[in-house]
Amino acid sequence: MKTFGERLKEERERLGLGQTALAELGGVKKLAQINYEKNKRNPDSCYLDRVRLAGVDLAYLFSGVRGGDGQALGAGVDMEEKALLDNYRNCQPDQRSAIRAASAAFAEQATQSIKGGNKAKAALPEGKKPRQRA
Repeated sequence: MKTFGERLKEERERLGLGQTALAELGGVKKLAQINYEKNKRNPDSCYLDRVRLAGVDLAYLFSGVRGGDGQALGAGVDMEEKALLDNYRNCQPDQRSAIRAASAAFAEQATQSIKGGNKAKAALPEGKKPRQRA
């Protein structure tokens, strides 16, 4: 099994970042990043939270198991769904709340459409009429 430092380096490379770039995102100097990757020092919680916001998979860092891939989420999760989850995880709390509200509204609309046997109607601006199909 890979060490914490090896997994941290792997995550940095997965994100396409150099040691200096991830160090800056984590609020530390390059030497600290090097020491983390060589298992000479352990990062603190502030660093970990900052790199998490940059896209580092903390579940993977600590366990060696990816937290956002299809296997960890369950069978049938495709790349589009994974991308949605990754985007959600990179949002601020107020943005997450808006995403949850929009998602719930879309799901309700789809449920009503299925129950009523009608196709969901797109909302039109006030005063606009739907186009007639020939």
